[in-house]
This record gives sequence, structure tokens and C-alpha cells, in this order.
Amino acid sequence: MSPVRMIYLGLAVWGAIHPMYYFISWFNANGYDIMAMVDAWHVNAATSGLVWDLTIAAIALTVFVVAEVSVRRNWLALLAIPATFCIGVSCGLPLYLFLRSRPIV
Repeated sequence: MSPVRMIYLGLAVWGAIHPMYYFISWFNANGYDIMAMVDAWHVNAATSGLVWDLTIAAIALTVFVVAEVSVRRNWLALLAIPATFCIGVSCGLPLYLFLRSRPIV
């Protein structure tokens, strides 16, 4: 595996674990209520801006993944879409780059 692929994989793992630490900490302190978390994301204009920034980035990444997969037929790369929306762009983007950079046979 090339050094660049190892970096992508490391970033994908970090992008999954680090944000989850904060999500789980928040859930443990506030209860497992998704709508309460969404409300917390919109507590002020700065957090709302960040939510919209990440939402737009996630949608752009999804469009790019679908467009690339339809051309390259690298179906495994579709795993980046649920990773993006279930974990975050911090996991989905490096995961997609990792999967895209693998040799296709």
C-alpha cells in the first residue's frame, strides 16, 4: 500500500473515531435523543453555519462519488456515502480517496 493510501486510511479512521468521541460524550450527558442533538447544532449562528457548511460539503461529495462510480465502476467506493452521512465528511472524504486510489482490476 502506498504512503498516500495509508494517510487516507489513517484520516478516515481518525475522522470516524474523533468526532464519535464527542457525539457519544454528548449523548451520555444529554440522553440519546437525535432531535436534541440537532437542536444543539443550531444553538447559535456560528454552529448553524458550520452545520450548513458540512451539509453542503456532504452533498457535493455524494454527487462526486456517484458521478465517479458511474464512470469508474468502483462500486466499493459507494461505502463513502453512508460513512459521510452516518459519521461525517471527516470520515467519508478520506475513505472515498482511499477507496478511489486502490488499483482497479
